[in-house]
Amino acid sequence: MRTGLSEDLIARVLGGLPKYTIAELEKKFPPRNLPDGAMVTRFAPSPTGFMHIGNLYGALIDYKLAQQSNGVFMLRIEDTDTKREVAGAVDVVKNAMHRFGLEYNNDEKYGPYYQSQRKEIYRSVAAELLRSGRAYPCFLTAEDMERIRGEQSSAGFATGIYGEFARDRDIAAEDIIRHLDNGDVPSIRLYSTGDPARRIFCKDAVRGSIGFPENNEDLVLIKSNDGLPTYHFAHLVDDHFMRTTHVVRGEEWLPSLPLHYQLFRMMGWQPPVYIHTATLDKIDGDTGKQRKMSKRKDPECNVAFFLNEGWPVGAVIEYLGNILASGYEEAKLKGAVKNFWEYEMKPKKIPMSGALFDMKKLEWWAKEYIGSMAVSDLVKSVTDWANEYGDDKQKMQVADQNYLTAVLAIERDNPKRVRKDFITWKQTLEIVEFFWDDLFVPNAEYKYNADVLNAFLDTFNIADDKDTWWNKIVEIAQRFGVKNGDVAMNLRVALSGRTNTPDLYSIIQVMGADRVIKRIKAAK
Repeated sequence: MRTGLSEDLIARVLGGLPKYTIAELEKKFPPRNLPDGAMVTRFAPSPTGFMHIGNLYGALIDYKLAQQSNGVFMLRIEDTDTKREVAGAVDVVKNAMHRFGLEYNNDEKYGPYYQSQRKEIYRSVAAELLRSGRAYPCFLTAEDMERIRGEQSSAGFATGIYGEFARDRDIAAEDIIRHLDNGDVPSIRLYSTGDPARRIFCKDAVRGSIGFPENNEDLVLIKSNDGLPTYHFAHLVDDHFMRTTHVVRGEEWLPSLPLHYQLFRMMGWQPPVYIHTATLDKIDGDTGKQRKMSKRKDPECNVAFFLNEGWPVGAVIEYLGNILASGYEEAKLKGAVKNFWEYEMKPKKIPMSGALFDMKKLEWWAKEYIGSMAVSDLVKSVTDWANEYGDDKQKMQVADQNYLTAVLAIERDNPKRVRKDFITWKQTLEIVEFFWDDLFVPNAEYKYNADVLNAFLDTFNIADDKDTWWNKIVEIAQRFGVKNGDVAMNLRVALSGRTNTPDLYSIIQVMGADRVIKRIKAAK
């Protein structure tokens, strides 16, 4: 059994006595009182100023697992990497989560939820590791480590602080005191007992049991520059004392799995269930090949893109749900569930390889989503977006709510044949721009039949029902020897500037007599 440091030396190494014992922390953060099978998940972003669509994808899995099991979903801010932190980034994350309906439950009893505010908890666990010899103070400087890496690379060894390269691994108490008296500030490193020649088997809820070489690297647990934990150590401490049951993270963290298992076993704690998700990919427009989504190349990589462009957040959630839950689309098409929240997601059904994010497929989900909305909800959604993100012309379009409602209600009265050309709130307003005189663009290229237009004006009555109106169209067509559709097309282009529109009679009714007469006269 390895001998650890004395209490006095631990206090000197950590810059003070630890605030808690492990027993006190266990009492302070007891097991949660939840029903059997309830999952406790957490979304744990770093505040770097950007919410990636992949982050939203992972957070949705976290939220869904907690929601369907009557568990708890937390938001934990991993702000220990002060060099990468961006001011206001936490608000970006919180706003995105709220907009997409991923509401978290940060019970104060298990907080704080900013890692930078949990320093005393980490120090207390580090003290226990120093006390038991499972960690040690390391006084290697940046220059020392750079030299070691150079020597390892030259010799063809794996780089890192391990074995013979871990100079302070068995440092004597008098040498620790000498360094401290000299003003040297140590990092706290894991005293690894792993052997890469042996394999450790770790379970992933999607991939099953995976074998890895044991970790033999003495990784940093507490950094020397600010006394804050590394990701690995904070992950261990937070997930145990926040009583996390399931950890969802990207597959890039798979190589860290044996280390995290090692840390949990070293402490005698139960590791959470790990779910490593595939990267979100797309088909590259230039190469036609599937690749990982890129912050630099793909605007849709940023969650803010969907809010700014007015994509229905519900449709984005539905599409992401379809990507991550095999079988969801089929269940919805069969009517077994109405939306993703009603569908029971199984971790084993989450994709193991690159999940494809296809904007064209998202368009289909958006059309279906908007097509199922009540007119009042559609009007509210479009209005809310325009008032927050729209320009002056879009704000003008939503100013008269009665007119906007009439415009957006066209072809939505028959549930079996609801129009499905609306994709985003921005695009919706663009499609119906012609209803507003200030935005109407006459079609200067279309060759109008002036006789047909004059005949229509001679018989036009806004009070006509649809059958009466159509009979007049037929009569005009017969009189001038043209097709019924030719008469309707002359009217359609004169009123909208377009050759393809929703129901022409409905357009006329919404525009009103004065606007209809004015536009037809202008077209002649």
